[in-house]
Amino acid sequence: MRLSSLFRWPALAGLTLAASLSSTSFAQKTQLLVYTALETDQLKAYQEAFNKGNPDIEIKWVRDSTGVVTAKLLAEKANPQADVIWGVAASSLALLDQQGMLDPYAPSNLGSISAQYRDSKNPPAWWGMDVYGAVLCFNTVEAQKKNIPKPESWADLLKPVYKGQVVMPNPASSGTGYFDVVAWLQMMGDDAGKGGGWKYMDGLHENIAQYTHSGSKPCNMAASGEYVIGVSFEYRGHSNKAKGAPIDLVFPKEGLGWDLESFAIHKGTKKLAAAKKLADWASSKDAMVLYGKNFAVTAQPGVAEKLANIPADYESRLIKMNFNYAASNRDRILGEWNKRYDVKSEKK
Repeated sequence: MRLSSLFRWPALAGLTLAASLSSTSFAQKTQLLVYTALETDQLKAYQEAFNKGNPDIEIKWVRDSTGVVTAKLLAEKANPQADVIWGVAASSLALLDQQGMLDPYAPSNLGSISAQYRDSKNPPAWWGMDVYGAVLCFNTVEAQKKNIPKPESWADLLKPVYKGQVVMPNPASSGTGYFDVVAWLQMMGDDAGKGGGWKYMDGLHENIAQYTHSGSKPCNMAASGEYVIGVSFEYRGHSNKAKGAPIDLVFPKEGLGWDLESFAIHKGTKKLAAAKKLADWASSKDAMVLYGKNFAVTAQPGVAEKLANIPADYESRLIKMNFNYAASNRDRILGEWNKRYDVKSEKK
C-alpha cells in the first residue's frame, strides 16, 4: 500500500502504528525455543515463576511426549531449532549428549543437586529436576464389578485374570513406557533370543489391551473405568486420585523403573546468555519447590513435600537405572519391542 493511501484511511494507519509499536516491544524480548515433555498442566506455573525475575525472556514451547520430542531433536541434528531442552527424560538427554548435541553448563545451583541425579561430567551436559517413576493405577470400582484382585507385583500382571484389562505406554513414544521396558530388562535380563525381560514382556503382551502413546493416558483410562489397570507414572496417579478418581496406586514390590525430568542447553543456540539464565532459575530451590508440588522426589534433596498418595519410602523403591545403557541400546530395544508388540499400539 502506498503511503498516501494510509493517510486516506486514518483508522488503518493507527492500527499499523500500533502493530509497529507492538513489534518493537516484542523485539526487545529474547525468545527461547524450549522443547519439552512436561505435562501441559505444569507449563504455565513454571513459566510464570521464571518470568517474574526474567521478564525480558519469552519462552516458546514445543511440547510432545518424550519419544516424539527425542525423535524430533535427532531429526533436526544437522539443522537444530531448539535453544533449550527442559523437562525431557535423562535417558534421552544422555543419547543427545552421545550425539554431541548438548552444550555443557554448570548452573549456579548445581552444587545443590544430588550427584545421582545429574550427568557425572564437569561441567554436566544435563542435570535432573525431579524423578518420575512407575505406578499401577488400579480402578477399585471396576475391579469389584469384574471380581479382579489388586496386583502387588509385576509378576502378578501375567495372571490370566488380567487378560484384556491392562494398558501401558508404547516405549517408542513415551518416556514412561521406555523406562518400564529398560527396568524390566535390567531386573530380569536382556537377551532377546531367550528369557529374562523379553520373556516377561511376551507374557504381559498377552494381557495388554492397548499400548498408548502417552505415559499419562493409561492412568487416565483406568481412572475413567475404561480399563482396570493402567501402567503409568506416579505424578499422574497422584493427581488423578487427588481429584477423586476411584483408583488405588500400586507400587510393584520387585522395584520401580524411573527416569528424571531433566534440563540441557542445545549446542549451537544463538541465545546462550538467555539459556543460561533459564538454567540458573530451573536449577534453583524456588524451581525445585514447584517441581516438588507434583513429584515426590526432586533433584535437590529435602525440598519436595510428602505427597498424600505416595509412600514415604518411595525413593528407596527405585531400582538403579543405567541411563547410558538406556541411551546406547535405545534403537535396538525399540526395534525388538516394535517387532514383537507394536500390533497392539493405538493408532497415531
